[in-house]
Amino acid sequence: MANVLHADAAISCPHGGTASLQSMQTRVAASGQIVADLSGQWVITGCSFTVGGRPQPCVTVHWTTAATQVSVLGHNVVTQGSTGVCLSIEGTAHGALIIAGVQQRVTAV
Repeated sequence: MANVLHADAAISCPHGGTASLQSMQTRVAASGQIVADLSGQWVITGCSFTVGGRPQPCVTVHWTTAATQVSVLGHNVVTQGSTGVCLSIEGTAHGALIIAGVQQRVTAV
């Protein structure tokens, strides 16, 4: 079991950018915060990654794993144990998300 991610979870890309949830659902909350599921879009701001002197910041997240037995409105929830890949605007993968802080009350498998 792993803690369910929520809108104010402390999540970042490997280059210091901050990920924030733009949630599609607003009906289910944990610890007073909207629960993250696979329908939500994650936006990364403040990434400083460059390739050959050219800015290639992480701008979004692609989740490759999520809870398998818990869903919100038909979409699997994202947990602290889920894997998210940071993507540039071109869709190039720049590494895994760093999940540093989540609510501690709700878990999922």
